[in-house]
Amino acid sequence: MKKKGIVTMFCVSLLMAGGAALIAMSWMQEQHQERDALTEAGQVVVAALQIPFGTTVQASDLRVMRLPPESVPPGSFDDIERVVGRVSNQVIFAGEILHEGRVAEHLGGSALAALLDPGKRAMSVRVDDVVGVAGFLLPGNRVDVVSSRNNGNGTRNSVESSTVLQNLKVLAVDQIASQERDGPVIVRAVTLEVDPTQAETLVKATQEGKVQLTLRNPLDQEEKPDLLASQRELLNVEPPRASYSPPPPRAAPAVQPQRQVMVIRGTEASTVNVRN
Repeated sequence: MKKKGIVTMFCVSLLMAGGAALIAMSWMQEQHQERDALTEAGQVVVAALQIPFGTTVQASDLRVMRLPPESVPPGSFDDIERVVGRVSNQVIFAGEILHEGRVAEHLGGSALAALLDPGKRAMSVRVDDVVGVAGFLLPGNRVDVVSSRNNGNGTRNSVESSTVLQNLKVLAVDQIASQERDGPVIVRAVTLEVDPTQAETLVKATQEGKVQLTLRNPLDQEEKPDLLASQRELLNVEPPRASYSPPPPRAAPAVQPQRQVMVIRGTEASTVNVRN
């Protein structure tokens, strides 16, 4: 009986040892597969914390995250050094994957210059609490510019106003390009993004009268069709004239053939023309 019990215990021990070995081997295989998957996975740079608008990105603001190769979005960065020194042109939230369209390359000088789109310029406008929308303007907002001036008639209704510029991007308020602000702040200057023609219009509007900024809804992209006419009127530029082509000459009316009839009266004879 003792021998049978010993044999039974020995068999049970062998079975348990075999099961433990299988479990350990399976675990090691899973770890090896996970290690291979991490080796083959793609690498992307993400924000370690929130990066405000217009901020130069530092290495401490970033971290690296691994993703499956098919999940790596196009335009993302795979190396932190490729992002350090660039300027954020939008607010980048913590955990967000850095994309080429969210950070602009900074080639030197002010960080504000890196936020400008190609062909655009930065221009500041002096404002007060009314012109600056009571301090509610933030970098990244969109505004319209309304120009008011005196037409010289000397009457009560001699002031004319018109919208001369639309959908301009606010780059900075005073010397602040960050969007992080708890409440309205009265500022003295607002920096707008304009093209060269818009810059000329804005300078002329500020010299001839007063300008007022109106805050736009960011989802409102509609623009007035007669805006170019307002700009041309302000800049005294005549609209392009269509080329004139003289009308084709009219065809001469067809001459109807005539018949002649001889009339004899006594000894006198005469000829009379008769139309058909």
